[in-house]
Amino acid sequence: MARHASILRTTKETDIQLEFVIDGEGKAELDTGVPFLTHMLDLFTKHGHFNLTVKAKGDTEVDDHHTTEDIGICLGQALREALGDKKGIKRYGNAFVPMDEALAQVVVDLSNRPHFEFRGQFPSQKVGTFDVELVHEFLWKLALEARMNLHVIVHYGRNTHHMIEAVFKALGRALDEATMIDPRVKGVPSTKGML
Repeated sequence: MARHASILRTTKETDIQLEFVIDGEGKAELDTGVPFLTHMLDLFTKHGHFNLTVKAKGDTEVDDHHTTEDIGICLGQALREALGDKKGIKRYGNAFVPMDEALAQVVVDLSNRPHFEFRGQFPSQKVGTFDVELVHEFLWKLALEARMNLHVIVHYGRNTHHMIEAVFKALGRALDEATMIDPRVKGVPSTKGML
């Protein structure tokens, strides 16, 4: 049974259609209106072996905040829906990814408990026209809507683009691990009997 979900979100600020496939081929079809976010989502999809389609229109004439935040919301909702009852999944994922001088780590627990921790300092406030603070906004909304523990640690780096790129690649790899079906797992991986 394919693990996938489609999400539609329309507000006065954004109009988003998003399709997400967990067991994909690393294929992305992205039209976000936010070029740097498009680049990061492409990396996330490729390194997570997911399939992701995003068509988004937002008030980017104001700034990229609403579009970035709402795509994070939609992706989190899609991940949660695609996982279904979570039977047989590994649940936890951990990935370190270097990008030249930068090193990022992402650790996830698909626990049904939303929590986000971020450790790291980006040296620049912008990458091109993209406000770097929106990385935090995107990741927090993703964790909240997916109802997962998400810990992001940027151990070091000098180039902000490299640092953020390492984060999104690590996010893809950590979620790939956590969503994998483990034949040893009977039911859900929790002593509570549910996630």
